[in-house]
This record gives sequence, structure tokens and C-alpha cells, in this order.
Amino acid sequence: MSALKAAILMDSVAGIKPAKDTTFAMLLAAQARGHQCWVFTLSDLFLRDGCSWGRLRVIVVRDGVEDYYTLGELEERPLADMNVVLMRKDPPVGLEYLTACYLLEHAGTWVVNDPISLRNANEKLYALHFPDFLPPLLVSRDLGDLRAFLVEHGEIVVKPLSARGGEGVFYLHLQDRNVGSILETVTGWGQHYVMAQRYLPAIREGDKRILLVDGVPVLGAMLRVPSASDFRGNLVAGAQAVAAELTDRDQEICAAIGPALRAAGLLFVGLDVIGGYVTEINVTSPTGAREIKRFCGVDAADLLWQRLERGR
Repeated sequence: MSALKAAILMDSVAGIKPAKDTTFAMLLAAQARGHQCWVFTLSDLFLRDGCSWGRLRVIVVRDGVEDYYTLGELEERPLADMNVVLMRKDPPVGLEYLTACYLLEHAGTWVVNDPISLRNANEKLYALHFPDFLPPLLVSRDLGDLRAFLVEHGEIVVKPLSARGGEGVFYLHLQDRNVGSILETVTGWGQHYVMAQRYLPAIREGDKRILLVDGVPVLGAMLRVPSASDFRGNLVAGAQAVAAELTDRDQEICAAIGPALRAAGLLFVGLDVIGGYVTEINVTSPTGAREIKRFCGVDAADLLWQRLERGR
């Protein structure tokens, strides 16, 4: 198979943590398979006369060293010159992210994940299409609704709809005297929708990250176990990553959700599962590939390139 030309839209490569970064894993896997990659950021993406362009730099990567990348000279070229464009910009999903997805519709080449589906598949709300696998939840911006949900369940978690890494996520219980202040803060005094979910005690055992490539789960997973001082299963919030296996329940979840992801052009997705319930479906720039490869020996990034080599 001939080498692919791939442009990767991401945050600045200078700011990543290569030992943990899944986009870096994708660059390593592409290079190992003989493909050539360019990188660019949101500020390098623009549209001219109906076609999307990028200010691109070819990249060479090296694993396990501090000097982990070399960038080539700036090249201004249409994205249609590429075989594929990977959209790997990190959340939050704000106006600039959504605008980039509109521009990527006019790339003139294959964009992964599909930019229309990226706009449609909010990482907190997309799971609503699969109600059999969800914990009790409420989406509202009404403070009374949220208080009533807390009274009903006793313990809940509230989270903003477009953040990442556990940002703005709160655990609430009936005896918490800060409930009013927290709900006012997360909703902006009732101006912003939030999701409330019944608290799942299984979080103490860990928040499982399952990666799917073209709708098929990677054979191995990562469990993110919260620190003793925090309830959040996010690595950036201090959770510890440990190896995990896919249970029968996990396989059932993936069998139900995977075909919908494939049909939507969402080729690289991360499911978050706590106690057998899906809490989020991560489509923007899901992580975990480095850890899962280290724990289980399965390279999700390489599996992605195998799929991209087969074409649309």
C-alpha cells in the first residue's frame, strides 16, 4: 500500500506530554507504517474560495526522549492535498471548535472524526441515544429541577456539557451546605444547561476507558482509579491508571454503540464506563492509547492507521 499523507489538527505539539498523549501515539504509529504527517493548529486553518487550507509543517517524532519532535518548514496548502485529516483538537467544544468543524466540511478529503458528527455528538449528551446503558440522569439549567434530583437520589454528580478532564464536575449530597452555591456556579445562575447523574459508588473502583476503532472495541482497557482525596476518575485530576479487561457488560455496550459510531464516521472514540453504566462518549480527542498499549500490548493508534489505509 502506498504511503498516506495526513494532516493532524491538534493543539501545539510543543505543549503535549508525549508519554501520555494519544495524538502523539498516532504520529508514532503513522511514522512506523511509512506515512507522512503534517501538523497544524486552529490558527493555521482557514477557508478560501470555498476550500479549506492549512498552514502545515511536516513532523518527525521520536519516542522516549525530551527532544521528541522536529518540524519542517511552513507550507500553505489546500487540505485536499492530503489523503486524510485527523481532527484531534482538545475540548472545550466552544464556538471556535465548532467553526473549525464547519471549515473542515470543505476540506475536500476524508476527515476523521467526521466534522458533522463531531458537532452533533456532544460528549455528555450523545449517550442519550443509548438509554439502556445510562444511569439515572437529568439535563437542566433550572436550580429547582437539580435540587429535586438531588433529593430523589441523595448523591449526584453535576457536570458542564462541553468541558473536559473533570473540569467543573462536582459531587453533591444532601448534607452539603454548598449545594446552592455550587448549582448557581455550574449553571451560571440558571443560564447554562448541566448534566446531573446519580452518583455511582463504583467510581471508587475506577472509571473505565474503552477505545473503539471503527466501532470495534480495542482488546484491553484502562481503569482510572480516583485518588483518596478526589472522586473524579480523570488522570489530570490525580487518578491512577491501571490495566483493565473488557467484561461481558462492556462487550454488550460496545456491540450496541459501535455500529452507530461507525455509521456516523466516528472512527476513534473513547467510552467512559462506571459500574456498567456509560457516563460519556468521547469523540473529540479521546485518550488512553498509550496506557492501554503499555498495559495490554494493543496499539489502538496502529489499529486506526490500519483502518485508514483501507480508505473510506
